[in-house]
Amino acid sequence: MNARRVRDIDYHLLPGTERKTTDIVIERDGIVTVHPPKGFSPEQVDAVVESKRMWIYKNLAQWRDLNATAVIREWVNGESFLYLGCSYRLLLVNEQDADLKLKEGRFCLKRSLIEQGGESAAKRAFETFYCSKAENRLRERIDYFAPKTGVKPTGLRVKDLGYRWASCTGNNTLQFHWKCMMAPAKIIDYMVVHELCHMHHRNHTDAFWNEVDKVMPDYRERKMWLKKHGAGLDL
Repeated sequence: MNARRVRDIDYHLLPGTERKTTDIVIERDGIVTVHPPKGFSPEQVDAVVESKRMWIYKNLAQWRDLNATAVIREWVNGESFLYLGCSYRLLLVNEQDADLKLKEGRFCLKRSLIEQGGESAAKRAFETFYCSKAENRLRERIDYFAPKTGVKPTGLRVKDLGYRWASCTGNNTLQFHWKCMMAPAKIIDYMVVHELCHMHHRNHTDAFWNEVDKVMPDYRERKMWLKKHGAGLDL
């Protein structure tokens, strides 16, 4: 990514695409990314960002308001952790045949993991748990929605996508952040439909949202939920 600045707006310039319009996105971490049409010079992109600066200011302000409520979790008994939109209390246990288990309504985490590896080890245990659960669930939902959207993805990957919830690669492999498994089922479905529809349109134009609307008429409600609560889907 190429870092650029227009007035007081810092943004990352991404490679050009076949789209006819410039796509400006406020990412999950507050970074402004810009996808221009192929052939646009950096100076042309700067001009577009300049023309959209009031929209960018407004959306950055909304991002700051939403992220002011981000959750900071502690690795102690009784702390709450999310799975499929439900909150489960943490229980540190002395003996267990796996680092982390969800049983009897609690996340049971081996106490020795915290004592020996600290917070980073505990986070890795949760990441492993979410990844293991995501593979089957996402594949099932992709198989359900792909025929409805009229597309056939070539593969599925669950990984750390940084500030993105999901993405559709150039060869139509769908990628999802393991954190998406913290979201309610209907929000995961929205993420799946969103990426499937990117196989029709690699942008966020009206044509793209029309494809989403055909399959999921209440997508705006789900999209708003994710925008409002996404900061809390974290460890």
